[in-house]
Amino acid sequence: MGRLAFGGLSLHETCVFPLEEETDVPRQWIAQRMSQIDSSGIRRVFDLATQLTEPVNLSIGQPDFPVPEPIKQAAIQAIQQDRNGYSVTQGIAPLLEQLQQQVAQEYPEHADRQVFVTSGTSGALLLALMVLVDPGDEVVMADPYFVMYPALVSLAGGKAVLVDTYPDFRLTRERLEAAITPRTKVILFNSPCNPTGHVADLEEVQAVAQVAREHGVALISDEIYRQFCYDGPFVSPARFYEHTLVVDGYSKAYAVTGWRLGFAHGPSCIIQEMLKLQQYSFVCAPHPLQWGILAAGQVDMSPQVAAYRRKRDLIYQGLHDLYPMPKPQGAFYAFAQLPPGVTGQQFVEVAVEEQLLVIPGGIFSERDTHIRISYAAPDETLRRGVEVLRRLHKKLCGGSSGSRSSAHGGLAPQ
Repeated sequence: MGRLAFGGLSLHETCVFPLEEETDVPRQWIAQRMSQIDSSGIRRVFDLATQLTEPVNLSIGQPDFPVPEPIKQAAIQAIQQDRNGYSVTQGIAPLLEQLQQQVAQEYPEHADRQVFVTSGTSGALLLALMVLVDPGDEVVMADPYFVMYPALVSLAGGKAVLVDTYPDFRLTRERLEAAITPRTKVILFNSPCNPTGHVADLEEVQAVAQVAREHGVALISDEIYRQFCYDGPFVSPARFYEHTLVVDGYSKAYAVTGWRLGFAHGPSCIIQEMLKLQQYSFVCAPHPLQWGILAAGQVDMSPQVAAYRRKRDLIYQGLHDLYPMPKPQGAFYAFAQLPPGVTGQQFVEVAVEEQLLVIPGGIFSERDTHIRISYAAPDETLRRGVEVLRRLHKKLCGGSSGSRSSAHGGLAPQ
């Protein structure tokens, strides 16, 4: 974090307010906690996208299919019916009832699990970590990780403890056990995983749940991509550890990323504290959109999931011979290894010259040896992306070593 740059611009310099240069605000006014959090390098790639004429955009992590029509119409109807004020903090009653029934059906042995509606999965994660983590507490997570995790842990005053899962991205019992200390408070688990596309199988999930139980630590399971599993069933650790706090949402499954609708379920003692904090922060999730998402139960999304399985195959078959990667099993990302000595930061800068946008792996990891490719894009964009990526690899590795420098703007494996 903090060591990446794009086109000579560091992450620190992407700050919306370059404090000392362009404003009169003294830097000492800014809270110390903010020095622990860098601006997202993903945002910088999005900014680059606006500067390109015909970008091949494989960077953005949101579905490319439209919001299903019944969901749109339900939201429009709610707005027209003037359901535009606050809802109760925990969410509207019909949506809570729908969610509670789903949870009870999936976890009949955990009848006391409580549900509430959050302002996105990101909001749920923030609330959970603020409720569970005291200053100095450790939160264990896999590396690679979703870019937001370490920042949110830091905001709560905790320390992110990263577990190296390369090259297969499995969070095994042995790897996890080695990271547990007396300061461990939370294990933060994500499957299907952003950025790797890894889906934890039954053995892996059981191991994570068992370690949490044996050490008496909280377990947060981020399940926002659970509907996008291509090669096997989704398995939640909540099946095996009743104290698991699950955060989930509608953004990815129904393409409503801008609606900021998520939910959480878990032990009532944790949920009640999260609700207390939501009252004093987000207040509630967007009210009319809660009524809109009620219609999601009427929509069959299996065609979209099948389309993304095919897109996954297109990317994997087109690239894995040149860019080693485990075959993504879920979500809509591939985490592709670069040629030796080439960093993700370097690769992104060269890719931009070819109108290609991908995310450097160092945004998600202590290593910067990979790139994240999103295949949430039209098929034609994916085909163009494969062509550009294969061409870039040839520039990096093809021909004699003496010709590599001139072949790609001076960038050669270090």
